[in-house]
Amino acid sequence: MFSSLRIRNYRLFFAGQVVSNTGTWMQRIAQDWLVLSLTGSATAVGVTTALQFLPMLLFGLYGGVLVDRLPKRRTLLFTQSAMAVTGLALAALTLTGHVQVWHVYLAAFLAGLATVVDNPARQSFVSEMVGPAQLQNAVSLNSANFQSARLVGPAVAGLMITDVGTGWAFLFNGLSFLAPITGLLLMRARELHVVDRAPRGKGQLREGLRYVAGRPELIWTITLVGFIGTFGFNFPVYLSAFADDVFHAGAGSYSLFNTLMAVGSLAGALLAARRGTARMRILIAAAMTFGALEAVAALAPSLWLFALLMAPIGMFGMTVNVTANTSVQMATDPAMRGRVMALYMMVFMGGSPVGAPIAGWITDTYGVRAGLAVGGAISVLAAAGIGLALARVGGLRLSVGWNGGHPHVRFVPRTRQEEPVPA
Repeated sequence: MFSSLRIRNYRLFFAGQVVSNTGTWMQRIAQDWLVLSLTGSATAVGVTTALQFLPMLLFGLYGGVLVDRLPKRRTLLFTQSAMAVTGLALAALTLTGHVQVWHVYLAAFLAGLATVVDNPARQSFVSEMVGPAQLQNAVSLNSANFQSARLVGPAVAGLMITDVGTGWAFLFNGLSFLAPITGLLLMRARELHVVDRAPRGKGQLREGLRYVAGRPELIWTITLVGFIGTFGFNFPVYLSAFADDVFHAGAGSYSLFNTLMAVGSLAGALLAARRGTARMRILIAAAMTFGALEAVAALAPSLWLFALLMAPIGMFGMTVNVTANTSVQMATDPAMRGRVMALYMMVFMGGSPVGAPIAGWITDTYGVRAGLAVGGAISVLAAAGIGLALARVGGLRLSVGWNGGHPHVRFVPRTRQEEPVPA
């Protein structure tokens, strides 16, 4: 389960990300709560999330082109430093009592600009640290790392918000970037599995899109991730509204929801690291279960039942994330990985500028229960449709029967007589 941690460069990267990810989760919780406190509007929280991910939607593909051209370690040193500055600036404004909503909007947008390059660089740099043999394990451990920080970050943020205010959470986040920057500086360059960088030239963006479009296992996986990211993962909008409007609880309950979801997400990431394979049937089944659980949570009558459902939602959501990420990286040529992962992250994270305001509008107009239920239903339908499309491309059909007195559903190869006749 932890085999890639034997590699020194990856250990340094992993340790730095634990600290930085903790700060990132603290800032996310503090940011959402600050906006809700300043405006009283779930739509405003959705706008903040949208601005944070809008740069990925607008410029994500160009970020991938840059990552394929630039040395990834030096690129990460720049992007991590830029995100540290935005955190420290927001901390200064909040602690001095001068913060306004537009300051939070601007900080979210600037952090999103750095993420345009930082995300594909971090994703593709993993293969340079560990090599192809340990790639899947390292990708899963990265997700476990992120979710471990998610366990600590929201809990600490909730305490800070209650006791000393949101500004200190922003300050911790700004300072936390010292850890990954130090780790990058201490790495041994000679031990990296360096990939030849793409030369500067015309048509590289179109080349990356053609590469993905010609591979069904990539295009359909990325499409599914787009639906889930746009409509299913709007938790900053949903959870803050459930805590404040439905259950009339405070920041502590909002933090509890995030923490329990992180427990499930961590379990999902560790199970993916242990599993060692990224199968499409696992991806489709996890996506359908994730959406169904969201719909069930939307109807939860009590705070504690809703909170308990956060753990399995987190587990299946993380299974979708890790399985999709790993399958895309394993199926991609190293020279194209920056562009492909940029497209992947653009679709996954860039869907938030579309989905978050919609989720906020549904929440303000029809109630948060309706918003969460709609997100879950769309996730189920997308997973079912894409599962059938992948089965058709792979020459499979759905087989339903009974085995030992229990229903048995699986995809099996088509017989020659069942193959569709070409038009």
